[in-house]
Amino acid sequence: MAAGEAEGRRVDVAAAALGKCPRCGRGKLYKSFVEFRERCEVCGLSFGDFNVGDGAVVFLILILNTIGLVGAVTLELSAHPPYWVHVAIWPALLIFLTVVGLRAGKGLLLAFEYRHDAREGALGADGDDQARDDQ
Repeated sequence: MAAGEAEGRRVDVAAAALGKCPRCGRGKLYKSFVEFRERCEVCGLSFGDFNVGDGAVVFLILILNTIGLVGAVTLELSAHPPYWVHVAIWPALLIFLTVVGLRAGKGLLLAFEYRHDAREGALGADGDDQARDDQ
């Protein structure tokens, strides 16, 4: 068993980034642009058990804005374009890349949650973590 993987669990991270089921790699992950299906129509994996939330957005904003900042500074120092060029290029490019990357980011986070058997936690009356009782 690989570190962090449940025994016998095969995870297709690349397929999840492309919008396919992380378990079988064939079923569709999304029912709309960024809304997950309830379950995979091929293998039956329930996507509703995972809590990806807005985590992908945070990573995308951090990564893409860093790239945008470096790109804008590099362009300014090398070509000295008028400011309207920056205003025309960078917001449009960063919004486009964020929207396009959101599907891949959410798929990757779901695949990582599946790989590491992560679920929403719940504390029992005695304070013990009840999220792992099914193992």
